[in-house]
Amino acid sequence: MIRLLVADDQALVRGALVALLNLEPDLEVVSEVERGDQVLAQIRAEPVDVALLDIEMPGLDGITVVADLARHAPEVKTLIVTTFGRPGYLRRALDAGAAGFVVKDTPAAELAEAVRRVQSGLRVVDPALATESLLEGMNPLAKREQEVLIQVLTGAPVAEIAEVLGLSAGTVRNYLSTAATKVNAQSSSQAAVLARDRGWL
Repeated sequence: MIRLLVADDQALVRGALVALLNLEPDLEVVSEVERGDQVLAQIRAEPVDVALLDIEMPGLDGITVVADLARHAPEVKTLIVTTFGRPGYLRRALDAGAAGFVVKDTPAAELAEAVRRVQSGLRVVDPALATESLLEGMNPLAKREQEVLIQVLTGAPVAEIAEVLGLSAGTVRNYLSTAATKVNAQSSSQAAVLARDRGWL
């Protein structure tokens, strides 16, 4: 029996995943959580073989959870199951240590098979997303440029971004200009949206 944890902040989606997975004779969902920051503690309390993780959750996002589990519970395989099939997310998740990445409209039988393959040590990636990821290429943004663009998404002005990140306003403007050039955007706000939509932030 393969023991599973399902982490998703949408109760309806989480319930559907649990119900579908529990129909399989060799799969058993033993834990479910609604926040990313609950995953590690729950796994320590109730050990599992595979953790199915959404990306956008309160507390910690799924990619950060993957990295945490790789460090603190490396015996647990991780499978991202998300609505957000963005190529940048795929690359970041795999870099963090995820064994698989599928989207939520994957048929139930395919999801169950993905769990089995991940548990057996194989890597499973949604094929359409893998192709798109290759076409999109690597994230061109440096870490500081990503941090600045994340602040732009909150609507913060340059002076506030500078204060939050401990930079001068001039340095922030330089990062914004460079980031916009790299993603071929006309403005810093457009750069932030483009980078977010590609899963680079």
